[in-house]
Amino acid sequence: MQHRARNAAVAAALAAALLGTAAGTTSAAERKAKDPLRERGRYLVMIGGCNDCHTPGYAPSGGKLDERQWLVGDSLGWRGPWGTTYPVNLRLFMQKLTEKEWVAEARHLQARPPMPWFALNVMTDGDLRAIYRFVRSLGPAGQPAPDYVPPDREPKPPYITFPAPPK
Repeated sequence: MQHRARNAAVAAALAAALLGTAAGTTSAAERKAKDPLRERGRYLVMIGGCNDCHTPGYAPSGGKLDERQWLVGDSLGWRGPWGTTYPVNLRLFMQKLTEKEWVAEARHLQARPPMPWFALNVMTDGDLRAIYRFVRSLGPAGQPAPDYVPPDREPKPPYITFPAPPK
């Protein structure tokens, strides 16, 4: 009888310990939501228009795409005198870089149109780190964007054609 009581007490203590541990555990989603730098990055991605090009269907949907679809690049080309460029899959791109490497890359980036690289060049290190943390938090998804096509080659559709700049 005493043996059963001791076993019951041990089982109750273990159950209480496990319940206490489980109650103190936070999910990955909860940790993401509590990271103010990540949330700042989400905000910067939204107001910076990153999704307009780097998320297929974002602009036509009025921004109503689930966050799980964001920043996977696009096969819609942007053609002009520079050739044809494609929005990079930022979720795959950021997986290859450390936060420090991203900040250095963004600080000195020069890209073909329509990418507003000059906006990244003047962002604060804190803003660039915030963008990095947000994009990394989304995890890898999608496929790499198509390769750049020089101006003397015809790209595969679909693409948008920009006129030559005024002289």
